[in-house]
Amino acid sequence: MNWDWEKLRKNQQNFEKKKDGGGPGMPPIPPQMDEFFKKFKGFKLPGAFLIVIVLLALFFGSSTFFTIELDEVGVIQRFGKYHRIAQPGLGFKLPSGIEKVTKVKIKRIYKEEFGFKTVQGSGSSNFRFSNESSSQETSLMLTGDLNVAVVPWIVQYRISNPRDYLFMVKDVRAILRDMSEATMRTVVGDRSINEVISKREQIAVAARHMLQKEMEQAQSGINIVTIEMKKTNVPEPVQNSFNEVNQAIQEKEQMIYKAREEYNKAVPLARGEAKRVIKDAEGYAIDRVNRAQGDGAKFTSVYKEYVKAKDVTKKRIYLESMLEIFPKLGAKYIIDSDQKNILPFLNMGKENPLFNPKN
Repeated sequence: MNWDWEKLRKNQQNFEKKKDGGGPGMPPIPPQMDEFFKKFKGFKLPGAFLIVIVLLALFFGSSTFFTIELDEVGVIQRFGKYHRIAQPGLGFKLPSGIEKVTKVKIKRIYKEEFGFKTVQGSGSSNFRFSNESSSQETSLMLTGDLNVAVVPWIVQYRISNPRDYLFMVKDVRAILRDMSEATMRTVVGDRSINEVISKREQIAVAARHMLQKEMEQAQSGINIVTIEMKKTNVPEPVQNSFNEVNQAIQEKEQMIYKAREEYNKAVPLARGEAKRVIKDAEGYAIDRVNRAQGDGAKFTSVYKEYVKAKDVTKKRIYLESMLEIFPKLGAKYIIDSDQKNILPFLNMGKENPLFNPKN
C-alpha cells in the first residue's frame, strides 16, 4: 500500500487545528475520525523500533566479535579481572560491560633512547644529543677511575608476557627507563674510562643480562632484546685535555713497547751467548779430563811393561826419546871420550848432505 506522505502531513496539521472545534465556521471533527488519526499517527512506531533493534544488534555484534592481528594477542578481562588470552584471528567475548579485550603487540620491537634523540634524515636516520637537562644527566656517568663519561645507549625490548605487562606494573615504560639507567651506571662504574670508550660491546652485553634480571624480578612482562651503545666520549669541556692525556699515554706505551722490543732482542742474545760459553767450558773440561785420563792410562801401561822388562823398556824409552830429540838438535858432533889430542874439526857438514842440518 503506497502512502501520500505529503497529503497525510497536511491532514495531520488540519487535524491539529480542527480537533478542538476547527477553525471559524468549521464543525468539530467526529470522534471516529479522531481515533483514526491517532492510529495513523502511531504508524511510525514499527520503523523506529526496527532501527533501535538494528542499532542494538550492531552494538552487541561489535562488542562481542573482535579480530586479533598476527603480531598481537588479546587480553580479555571479565568484570575487570584477567580471564584469558585470545590468539590471532576472529574471537568472541561477552558484550561490553561484562568482558573487555585489550590488544597487545607481542612481536613488535619497542625501543627507548637514553641521552640522545633520533633525527630522521633524508634516506637515513641519525642521532643527536638532546639539550634537555634530564637527558644530559642521564648520559653523564662516573667511571671506575673517577672520570666522567657521556654514555648514550638504546634499549630494544618486546612484550613477552601480556598479563604481567598490563596488570603487574603500573607504568612499565617508567620502570624500564629507571632500571636501565641504574643498570648502566652500575656497569660503567665498574670500568675505567678507556674501557668504557673502547669496550662498548662488552658493556652492552653485561648491561643487558643485568637489566633482564631486574625486569624479571619486577614481573614487568618484557624481554630485553638488545642494548646498543652509541659513541661514548668525555664531556665536551674536557675533551681537549682528555685527548692530550690519551696522547701522552700512547706515547708512554710506545716507548715501553720499544724498550721491551730492545729487551727481547738483547736478553735472549746474551742468554744464548752465556749458554754457548758454558757449553764450551764444559766441553773443554771434558776434553781435559779425558786427555788426563788417557795420559794416566798410557803411563800406567808403560809402567806395567817397564816392571816386566826394565832394561828393554828403559832402552826403548831412551831410543824413542832420542828419536824425538835428535831431529831438533841441528848439527851434531860426536867426540870420542878416549881421544887425548884435539884435532881440528873437519867441516864435513857442507860437503855431505847427510850431515846438513837443513836437509
